[in-house]
Amino acid sequence: MGKRAAPAGRRGTQSRRRARGRRGPVRRLALPVLVLMTLALGGGAALAHFNGRTADDAAAPAPEPTPVTEAPTTDAPTPRPTTAKPKPKATTAKPKPKPKPTPKKTTVPQSGAGTFTTAQASGDAVGTGGSLRRYRVQVEDGIELSAHGAAAEIQQILAHPRSWAAHGRGRFQLVSQNADFVIRIATPDTADALCARQGLNTHGELNCETADGVVVNLKRWMLGSPTFAGEAAEYRHLIINHEVGHEIGIRQHMGCPGPGKPAPAMMQQIKGLNGCRSNAFPYDEDGSYITGPIVS
Repeated sequence: MGKRAAPAGRRGTQSRRRARGRRGPVRRLALPVLVLMTLALGGGAALAHFNGRTADDAAAPAPEPTPVTEAPTTDAPTPRPTTAKPKPKATTAKPKPKPKPTPKKTTVPQSGAGTFTTAQASGDAVGTGGSLRRYRVQVEDGIELSAHGAAAEIQQILAHPRSWAAHGRGRFQLVSQNADFVIRIATPDTADALCARQGLNTHGELNCETADGVVVNLKRWMLGSPTFAGEAAEYRHLIINHEVGHEIGIRQHMGCPGPGKPAPAMMQQIKGLNGCRSNAFPYDEDGSYITGPIVS
C-alpha cells in the first residue's frame, strides 16, 4: 500500500523547517566573516578586545607598527617632569680697592735748640774744574732730621749732571772739619736769627747766605715751595744750587728770561715766577746755562 501524501498544509510546514535549517549555518558564519572584513579594513583594534585577546594574538596580519625606541625599564618610579630653575652664574667677586694710605703730614717745628750737630762724613771731591771748595753739613739739634742723611743728599745734589760741578764751575768735597764753608739746616726761628746777623730779614720762610756759609730754613727743606711745581726733594736741589751759586761768586739774582721758559737757578723763585717754569738746576739737559736778566 503506497504512502499517503502529506497534506498540503503539513508539507508547507516541513518545507519552511528545512528552509530554516539551511539558513541557520549561514547566520553562524556571518560573524567570522565580519571580523575578517574588519581586520582587512584596519580594524585590528576592535579585534584586540574581542574575547580578551591582544592585537598580537590575532590570526590576521596587523598593520606594521610605527617603530619606537623603548626606554630602559627600571624599578624606580618615573619622576614627574619639573621645571629646572636656572642655576645662578658663578661670579668672581672683585676685590675691593685698598684705600690709599693718607700721606703722613710733615710737621716742622718752629724753633729748636739753637745748637748744631756736624755730620761725621766725608767723600771724594766731585767736579772737573775750578778751585776745590770743602764743605761740612750741620743740622740743628732736637729735630727729626739726620745730619748724616742730609750730608749724603747734599753730596748727591752737588754731583748731579746738571749742577755746578759737572760744568767746570767748581769742585766740591764733603768733610767733617777744616771746611771752607758750612751748610746749616735750622728751624725757622733759628734761621731768622742767623740770617739777621747779616742784616737779612727772612720772615721765617727764606734761606740765606752768611759770612761762613749757607743757612737753609727747615720748612723749605721739608715742604718745598708753594711756587715750585715739583716734590720737596727736587726743591732741595734748587736750595743748594742757588746758595752754593753765591758761594762760587755769583752774587746777583736773575729774573725770568721769558714766558714759558725755565727759571734760572739764581732766580728767587719762591717770590714768584713771572711767567717762567719752575726749575731746580743751573743747566738744562743739553748742558746750556740757564740765565736771565740781572734784577738785584
